[in-house]
Amino acid sequence: MDLSNLKPAEGSVKNNSKRLGRGQGSGKGGTSTRGHKGAKSRSGYSRKLGFEGGQMPLQRRVPKFGFTNINRKEYQGINLDTLQQMVDDKKIKTTVDLDTIIAFRLAGKNDLVKILGRGELKAKLKVSAHKFTASAKAAIEAAGGEAVTL
Repeated sequence: MDLSNLKPAEGSVKNNSKRLGRGQGSGKGGTSTRGHKGAKSRSGYSRKLGFEGGQMPLQRRVPKFGFTNINRKEYQGINLDTLQQMVDDKKIKTTVDLDTIIAFRLAGKNDLVKILGRGELKAKLKVSAHKFTASAKAAIEAAGGEAVTL
């Protein structure tokens, strides 16, 4: 290794070697490699999201209907048979709270959780969730467990 073969570390130099708009003599003067006229040749140009070259964009072509409630709350549903399966697999013992639900990837950390009544529950569990269906609550209590609403 000597001074004749020194070069910067891979990925450390980011500059583009083309120096644009520095006169005709540079070969990159005049239009500065942008071609003639048109939106892309102008300064400050940025293509809008969904822009299709002036053609009516898909987002505006497709008809819209219905109503979206901005106050809607989405719950991640977990059925009783899923909880019973986890007890059978010896993954949970007596309590099911948000931390265990998130740990077993049944819901995300920002999700609201609702326990649904599909299947049957034989194990005595203390279940903590944001909501319960009436049938799920009844089934948990019939098995000797406890349903705690957060």
